[in-house]
Amino acid sequence: MKSSTSAAFLIISLVVVVVISPTIRVVDLRFCSLVLVPIIGVGIFYSLWLKSAERLRWKLKKQGIYGPKPSFLYGGNVAEMQKIQAAASPNNVYAEFVAHDYTSSLFPYFEQWRKLYGPVFTYSTGNKQHLYVNQPELVKEMNQSISLDLGKPSYVTKRLAPMLGNGILRSNGHIWAMQRKIVAPKFFMDKVKGMVSLMLQSSELLTRKWDERIEAEAGKMAEISVGEDLRSLSADVISRACFGSSYFKGKKIFSKLRTLQKVISNTSILFGSPALGFLPSRQQKEIENLEKEIESLIWEAVKERERECLEAPSNEKDLLHSILEGAINDDNVGANSSRKFIVDNCKNIYFAGHESTAVAASWCLMLLALHPEWQSRIREEMTQIFPDGVLDAESVSKMKMVTMVIQEVMRLYPPAAFVSREALEDTQIGHIVVPKGVCLWTLIPTLHRDPEIWGRDANEFNPERFENGVSGACKLPQVYIPFGLGPRLCLGRNFAMVQLKVVISLIISKFRFSLSPKYRHSPAYRMIVEPGQGVHILVERLNQR
Repeated sequence: MKSSTSAAFLIISLVVVVVISPTIRVVDLRFCSLVLVPIIGVGIFYSLWLKSAERLRWKLKKQGIYGPKPSFLYGGNVAEMQKIQAAASPNNVYAEFVAHDYTSSLFPYFEQWRKLYGPVFTYSTGNKQHLYVNQPELVKEMNQSISLDLGKPSYVTKRLAPMLGNGILRSNGHIWAMQRKIVAPKFFMDKVKGMVSLMLQSSELLTRKWDERIEAEAGKMAEISVGEDLRSLSADVISRACFGSSYFKGKKIFSKLRTLQKVISNTSILFGSPALGFLPSRQQKEIENLEKEIESLIWEAVKERERECLEAPSNEKDLLHSILEGAINDDNVGANSSRKFIVDNCKNIYFAGHESTAVAASWCLMLLALHPEWQSRIREEMTQIFPDGVLDAESVSKMKMVTMVIQEVMRLYPPAAFVSREALEDTQIGHIVVPKGVCLWTLIPTLHRDPEIWGRDANEFNPERFENGVSGACKLPQVYIPFGLGPRLCLGRNFAMVQLKVVISLIISKFRFSLSPKYRHSPAYRMIVEPGQGVHILVERLNQR
C-alpha cells in the first residue's frame, strides 16, 4: 500500500534542510544534531504515527466502508468536525418551543456524515480510526458480543481515568469480568427491592424541602431549579443503600466528583487524540488534585465502614462490604492492589449511581411538566394500587403508568449518548471484520428516533408506545438501549429504574408542576446528556393537602 502521508512528511523534512542549509557557511555538526535531526525525526515519527490510521482505513475500504477524507496535516477529521459543530444551530429554545431531537445540534458531524455515507462509515481523529455503526443488526451483535477482544476504547478511558480509575466502567478483559462478578449481584432485583424503604426516606427529604419552599411563598407556588435537589437525593440514595451512610457523609465526594466531571468535560473525548490532546498544565494539575482528594475521601469512608462492620457484624451486607470482601478473597486482586480496586469501583458506583439517575429524573420532571395529563394518569393509577397512600416494594413494581413515562423519557433523553467499543484484536461484527485498534461508536439518540423503527411520532413524547413493553413499542427492540445491552448492560439498571419510580411517584402524589417561563431547553453533552441550563419548574401543592 502506498503511503502519501509518509512521503509528504519526508519531503517536508528535506525542504526544511534545503531552506536552512544555505545559511550555514560551515557544516556545524552541533547544529545538525540539535536542530535538523530532531526536525527530521519528528517528521518520520509523525508520518509513521498517521500511517497506522491510514492502514486501518485501507482495511475498512476493502470492505466497502467509506467516510470523510481525513485532513493531511491536522488531526484526521477533527478540523472538519469542529467546523461543522461551529456552524450548527444551538438547540436553545424556551419552554413553549421544546424540540426533542437534539442530535443535529450536539453531534451535527455524525448526522451530516450519516446522510452522506449511510449508517456505517469511518472517520479519524489524529491516529485513531473510528467506525460509526448505527445499523440495527450490527448494533445488536456488537452489544451482545461476549468476546473480551471488544472492550472500552483505551484513549477514552485514559481521559476518564482520574474519575473512574480502572473500575468496572472503564476496565477491559479479565479485570472487567472479575469486577462484574463481584459487583453485579448487589444490583439484582431482589436486592434492589430491599432498598425501596431507603429510597423513600431520601425522597421524603426532598418533598419536605419543596414543602418549605412553597410555605415561604405564602403556601402558593414556588419556582424550583430541580437539578441540585435531585443530585442530592440521588447521592443520598446511593450512599444509604450501597454504602451504609447518609449523603451528608459523602457530600464532599459527590461535590468533588461533579467538579472533576466538569473539568474533564472541557476537553471533548469525541474530538480527542491521545497524542494531540495535551491539557494545559493548570488544568492537568487541577484534575490531579481532585483525583487525589476524591480517592482520599473514599478511602476514609472505606476504613470507617470496615470499623463499623467489625464493631457490629451483620448478615446484611451493603455494596461496600461486598467489594471489601471481594477484594480480599479474590486472588486476582492481590494484597498490593486491593486498595486501588476498592477505591476505583467506589468511584464508578458513586458517579454512575448518582449523576446519571439524577439527570434522568430531571428529564422526567421536564417532560411531565410539559405534559400534565400524564401527571394525572400516574396519580390516578397510584390511587388504585395503594389507596392508603403508602408506597412499598411490591406496589412500586405494579406502577405501569410511571414505568411507561420513564421508558419514554429514557428513549428521548438517554443519559449515555453513545455505546463505544475498541477492537482489542481483529473482531468480526456481522459481515464486517473490525481491525485491531479501530474504535466503534453508536449514537443512541439516533437509534431511538428512527421513524422507520418507532413510527412517524418518533420525535414526540408518547409513553403509550410502551403500553405492551419494549417489544411492542418498536419494530426492533434491540435498538432501545438506554442502559446498553448484553454483557456490558448497565449493572445499575434495576436500581435506577426503581429509584426513578419512587421519586417521580412521590413527587406527583404531593405536587402538581409546570415548566417555568425561565426554562431554556438546551441539552448539553458533558460525558452524559444533561439539561444545559437546568430544569426550572413551578410547583404547587395538591388541593387535598
